[in-house]
Amino acid sequence: MTITLERRGVSCVAELLEKDAPRTCEAVWNALPLAGPAYHAKYARNEVYTMVERFAPEEVGLENPTVTPIPGDVVYFSFPGGMLDRGFKEEKGIEGLPGVIDLAIFYGRNNLLLNGDVGWVPGNVYATIVEGLDRMAEACNDVWRAGAVGETLSYRRHES
Repeated sequence: MTITLERRGVSCVAELLEKDAPRTCEAVWNALPLAGPAYHAKYARNEVYTMVERFAPEEVGLENPTVTPIPGDVVYFSFPGGMLDRGFKEEKGIEGLPGVIDLAIFYGRNNLLLNGDVGWVPGNVYATIVEGLDRMAEACNDVWRAGAVGETLSYRRHES
């Protein structure tokens, strides 16, 4: 799978972890391409993510979960609408959705998926970045420093 910060023109390649997270891999793979506005995490630390409408026919549930993602982890979160506060939903333009899928990449160390409002937030590690993590980490850090406005995070099938 190729993951791209479109405005910055930086991509990386991630390998699906089909043995560890088969349901998540299948759901994401069947939904590709996926894209949306990029955001940098407030709480998790070194995370860039996008939120998209739910795409799987059935919720995949937890598999290969973590609350301590490492650099290169590609993580899937499913949030029911009631879990996200009104201000957050309005800011992201998702207030009309019953829930969302958060597709995230982690580019640095010392991440902790602990949210002050809801507690631990485990996500499914379904892929790992195998090519281009260094350049993507630089671009993600620029999203943190310079801002995410106008940036799109996209996921698509990798063309060999």
